[in-house]
Amino acid sequence: MDFGQVIGELIGGNGVLLALAIFIILCVMLGVRIVPQSEKHVVERFGRLRAVLGPGINFIVPFLDRVAHKISILERQLPNALQDAITADNVLVKVETSVFYRITEPEKTVYRIRDVDGAIATTVAGIVRSEIGKMELDQVQSNRSELIGKVREQVAAMVDDWGIEVTRAEVLDVNLDEATRAAMLQQLNAERARRAQVTEAEGKKRSVELAADADLYAAEQRAKARRISADAEAYATQVVAVAIKENGIEAAQYQVALKQVEALTAVGQGAGKQTVIVPAQALEAFGDAFKMLKGRA
Repeated sequence: MDFGQVIGELIGGNGVLLALAIFIILCVMLGVRIVPQSEKHVVERFGRLRAVLGPGINFIVPFLDRVAHKISILERQLPNALQDAITADNVLVKVETSVFYRITEPEKTVYRIRDVDGAIATTVAGIVRSEIGKMELDQVQSNRSELIGKVREQVAAMVDDWGIEVTRAEVLDVNLDEATRAAMLQQLNAERARRAQVTEAEGKKRSVELAADADLYAAEQRAKARRISADAEAYATQVVAVAIKENGIEAAQYQVALKQVEALTAVGQGAGKQTVIVPAQALEAFGDAFKMLKGRA
């Protein structure tokens, strides 16, 4: 008996068991599905949606069910898109946008939309044009966060029927054509010149105000000095009046003589060589003053 005959007898005797074992192994291989954490599998039965398999070990009916689609649930980024838009004040701008999304319900994505990236890009472009058309150029430049919020909200609402979640929608840049840039630069320079002139005018005004305040302060100080001098003069006059009242006419004569002596002394103290003319009454004033001083002594 050769080796071929032995193999034939073994297969012939256990053929049914062997076929059954192979069938069971095949059923296990077809019925058990291990889904990665980053995916979800869409199962169909006779071309109709049967179930959506999540991450881990899943069981399906062999030969009846099949995995028709393997959908990644990782976050995706659309290529940056650049589209034209016209603002409310008729300025043409080029807006660069970026969108991040992920698929949350694969059964909707598979059976309701064919080109997910193209559909989202078209939706974002339409929403951006619509929102920028409601705003003026200055608002687009200054209220970028408000524009992004509106775009994100509307995009999320429109793609919800596709089983998609928009995680981020950003307006990266708003570009202008050369003519608009030149006009804005000219306007900016004019505004800077205006601010410089206003600042210079305010500086001059402040300088005039400070000079006026300084003059007023100087006038007030001179007035105070005059008032002090007047008070001192009045006090001196009062003292002389009291002396005259107490000592009679001699006190008045003494004061007059003393003033004449002081005046002559001041004239004699002048710088350089000079001739001093002394009036005749001056000698009498000196004599009267010495007599009064002698009388007092």
